[in-house]
Amino acid sequence: MPLTPPLSLSAPSRSDALVVDVPVVLAPMAGVTNAAFRELCAEQGAGLYVCEMITSRGLVERDAKSLEMLAFSPAEETRSVQLYGVDPATMGQATEILCNEFGVDHVDLNFGCPVPKVTRKGGGGVLPWKRDLLAEILRSTVRAADRYGVPVTIKTRIGIDDDHQYYLEAGRIAEDAGVAAICLHGRTVAQAYSSDADRDAMATLVQHVSIPVLGNGDIWEASDALEMVEQTGVAGVEVGRGCLGRPWLFRDLADAFAGRTTRTLPSLGEVSAMFRRHGELLAGLMGERRGLTDLRKHVAWYFKGFPVGGDIRRGLAMVSSFEELDGLLARLDADVRFPDSAVGAPRGRQGSPRGKVAMPEGWLADTCGLDQDLSAAEIGVSGG
Repeated sequence: MPLTPPLSLSAPSRSDALVVDVPVVLAPMAGVTNAAFRELCAEQGAGLYVCEMITSRGLVERDAKSLEMLAFSPAEETRSVQLYGVDPATMGQATEILCNEFGVDHVDLNFGCPVPKVTRKGGGGVLPWKRDLLAEILRSTVRAADRYGVPVTIKTRIGIDDDHQYYLEAGRIAEDAGVAAICLHGRTVAQAYSSDADRDAMATLVQHVSIPVLGNGDIWEASDALEMVEQTGVAGVEVGRGCLGRPWLFRDLADAFAGRTTRTLPSLGEVSAMFRRHGELLAGLMGERRGLTDLRKHVAWYFKGFPVGGDIRRGLAMVSSFEELDGLLARLDADVRFPDSAVGAPRGRQGSPRGKVAMPEGWLADTCGLDQDLSAAEIGVSGG
């Protein structure tokens, strides 16, 4: 018997809009969760795999880069997209395009991005402070998606900082607007990716709303996900940095939620094969040269802790053809065991607290935001 029930995401007009058999979600990551990476993760396990963040304005204005990001693998039976925006009408229009023209089955909204270029204009993780603006965005998006029976979820943080928390109010607003589920990243915007994710806050939100709550933060191994569910009562988990260079984590997660204990510790040869498979999928999406150029950013994540050697690492970080790639991978000792130092170790961004969060002047003065001029808030935003 599964340890955790399937995750059911309902649109207001459809109680069975989307059922995720294994309650695990691939968190959208800018420049990472493209169609190739999503397919690679899906080959390993089960769950919901979300496209990297798309800006609503870019979509409505038919920006070429935004449209290019909306590429899906033929194997993706469920099309899931994260949408970013600050204007209710534009968010509704963008959602209509996603559902009507791209056949999207699930829309997630980003209210958690801590990147200064986003927050200083009133977007991402600082927007939920403006309760009325948040409510209008959610109502507009849910209304547009519900015409197609598509569920809408949101991802947010605990608050801007310890003194300006909003997650409980955001949960209530989301529930009232017909949002299907809320994912809580257990940190404030000021904390960014530092400190431990606050599971107490997740547990409090679970008790505060009746819609499903997902937990996000510090899931490096499948056991971390089970602990989070047990300690907080969340309906599932969202995994981001923990799967960087480790798509097999989704295999372990699927097994864990099915009651099977699995810890995949691939040899260097098996990691090399996975790395090459990632390159193949990227090449199929972008072409060989561009795809392998994109693969370069994954080198450090895949080979973290392995005795690869500086010259091979540098070569992999400059690879532009499969001939070069295969030559470099052939020089590795395929029998080297997975390094103990990499088991359960954090990946991706860590850093330190941001201190003062970049926000529009006077942002914290009140919680009303419908009169704010946020016309520049989506300029230059292509992920987060």
